[in-house]
Order: sequence, then structure tokens, then C-alpha cells
Amino acid sequence: MSTPLVARILLADDHVVVRQGLRAILDRQADLQVVEEAGDGAEAVERGLTAAIDLAVLDVSMPKLTGLQAARQLAAHRPALRIVMLSMHDNDQFFEEAVRAGASGYVLKTEADEALVRACRAVLRGEPFQYPVRTETRARPARSGAPPAEPLSPREREVVKLIAEGHSAREIAEILHISEKTVDRHRANVFAKLDLSDRVALTRYAIRQGLIEA
Repeated sequence: MSTPLVARILLADDHVVVRQGLRAILDRQADLQVVEEAGDGAEAVERGLTAAIDLAVLDVSMPKLTGLQAARQLAAHRPALRIVMLSMHDNDQFFEEAVRAGASGYVLKTEADEALVRACRAVLRGEPFQYPVRTETRARPARSGAPPAEPLSPREREVVKLIAEGHSAREIAEILHISEKTVDRHRANVFAKLDLSDRVALTRYAIRQGLIEA
């Protein structure tokens, strides 16, 4: 994929003031232009699949779908689309999850000015970009054995997030474009797999997993 003269960008962040600031940074560049905005992960997927864009800049923590969940859906349906993740999480784990979700760039929100511009340009050239994380996160000794397997499917994790945010089965069905019966089946599978009995316990799980903020 050739680099466009002016890259068309989808910018997704649930904080309006932050989104306005990021847009100002990007729109100051002659070769970058924000043409679409989204305030949550589900809207980011909808706009990313229908709009003429070259690059999606997604905040990791958003309502309805996380940035990682949105990135996974966008990458599956538009593999040529470049994706940059914005995150408050300064560690390798979140970067690795972003790469698995289909992102080519990872930028800390605290360093989003110059680093975001460099990341956008890098991924548009087909190059990966990771803003360096703290030295101590790289210096940790490796854990023995393989990481524990994720018990839930990507769709089940989406349902967990939406349940924890307080959405009804009907609302979840509309957001994910599935039937209410399918939502109920996913919900039952989630509670069985995680051995949980109520929404409070499920919400605690969602917080621990970084699906929602405490």
C-alpha cells in the first residue's frame, strides 16, 4: 500500500477535550487530516468500516468496545487499514495485545504530541512504531511457562464489557449486531467459564482485565 499524500484519519477517544487536542495536533500537519471522529469503540468500528480512511487512531480505553476490540474488528474487515493505539498503559503487555489486535503503532497518551505524528507517519509507510516504555518494564525477569490461556472468546469479552457497563441484553444485541438470544447464550457461557454468580463479580473481573475503568 502506497503512502497517501494526505492521510485520512479516523480519531476515536471518548473524552471530547482530549479528542479535540489530538485533532489539533494532527490537523497541523500538511500530510495528516482527521476526517472522522468517534466517541466509543462501537462507533469507531462503524465509521472505520464505512468511511474512506487510511489510518485509525484509537484510544485503548473506550466505552462499548475497547480500542483493542475495535482494532481487532477493523483489522479483520479492512486488513489494509493502518492502526495506531493511544494508551495510558506504560508496559509491554498492552503493546503486545495491541499488536495481536492488528495495530502497527502504540503511543503513550502522555507523549502524544510529537510521538503521535511520528507514529502515524511510520505506520503509513508500513513500519511499526512503539513509543519506548519504561526501562523497568523491560527489565523484569521472564516468567516461566506459557501465559495462562484466555478462557473467553473475543466476542465473549465484548459481551462482558457491555454487561459490566450496565447495558441490557437488547442494547448489547444492537451494539454488536447479534440477536438477544445470542447475547443470552454468550452471557451464560461467560458466567459458566468464569464460575461467577452475579454482575458485581463480573464487573470486578472486567476491571481486572482492563475492559472497563474502575
